Amino acid sequence: MSASDALEKCPPQDSVGLVSPEVYVFQQPLPLASGHQLDQWQLMVETYGELNADASNAVLICHALSGHHHAAGYHHADDPKPGWWDAYIGPGKPIDTNHFFVVALNNLGGCHGSTGPASINPETGQPYASDFPVLTVRDWVDSQALLADRLGIQQWAAVVGGSLGGMQVLEWSLRHPERLRHAVVIASTPKLSAQNIAFNEVARQAIMSDPNFCDGRYQQAGVIPRHGLGLARMIGHITYLSEHSMGEKFGRDLRTDKLNFGFDVEFQVESYLRYQGETFSERFDANTYLLMTKALDYFDPAAECDGNLAAALAPAQCRFLVISFSTDWRFSPKRSEELVNALTAARKSVSYARIRSPHGHDAFLIPDQRYEAVFSAYMQRVAKETR
Repeated sequence: MSASDALEKCPPQDSVGLVSPEVYVFQQPLPLASGHQLDQWQLMVETYGELNADASNAVLICHALSGHHHAAGYHHADDPKPGWWDAYIGPGKPIDTNHFFVVALNNLGGCHGSTGPASINPETGQPYASDFPVLTVRDWVDSQALLADRLGIQQWAAVVGGSLGGMQVLEWSLRHPERLRHAVVIASTPKLSAQNIAFNEVARQAIMSDPNFCDGRYQQAGVIPRHGLGLARMIGHITYLSEHSMGEKFGRDLRTDKLNFGFDVEFQVESYLRYQGETFSERFDANTYLLMTKALDYFDPAAECDGNLAAALAPAQCRFLVISFSTDWRFSPKRSEELVNALTAARKSVSYARIRSPHGHDAFLIPDQRYEAVFSAYMQRVAKETR
């Protein structure tokens, strides 16, 4: 029996197995924070598990910058690897599909099936490209609320997300406070630091300075700004890893046994970063990358309360779990602790765990015994409420 046959007939016991995405088309206008609106739009969605009779067991997964709807399981028997959060979604896993109905989607502005810059603008018959409006975390949450309506879900058992996904979770608790019972915010922050905004700007400049960017209309020109997008990914990837994990993985290892005294790839870490950049430029849209990083930059719920985060959190009605990772310097534990302290000051119910991990910001995606124990224990409490 081949490996693909084995997968199709006997998927791993803790896997959701073979899954199929579904497109949800919306004809109702979606007003955006920028003042623009989308008159018609669609979301690409995957679901795992079964919705119970009173629709009380639904969990929404919010993805990070380069994420998408395929969070768990396999699309076909020949899939080389499962969805991006398969380690934490499935039977017996922290987000246990024996108990939960899990909804994962590709956000608006994405490039994996939801309406975004690469989609056709019905007014022109051409790709939106740079005409696609800039989006905010609020816009994503509003579109997700309309998706929940379509699915018959009035209240989520939990909304869960890491990194940029965690920002969406926080926005859900403030914009639609009555529509979620638990908020799980992982490796995230209530706002970006100046350093983080600076990293995003350098990445955007790398993309926009590529000769093939063509003012964002590269699809019409039949080209892709591969070099700029690859550089942006390389910059981002460096910030997702810790110094320790980079050192452990690559050290100063050379690709050959001697120095070449030139500017081609010599160190293994250089080869790795170039590979990451090249493969990313093949599967991700440059305009989407620009949109996602701007949404990150703009997010700051405390801005509407003169910088008082505790005051901004006043509308929240749900319980919170906040998780950070010791070596995450992109969204450091201090940022999570700032959120926890503000939640405490606002008299909200909050649990907090700082996980020791060598993996940097990417730790929220990687299997880890301590992380899994904390995450599982909390989600088991959530599951008990739905029984």
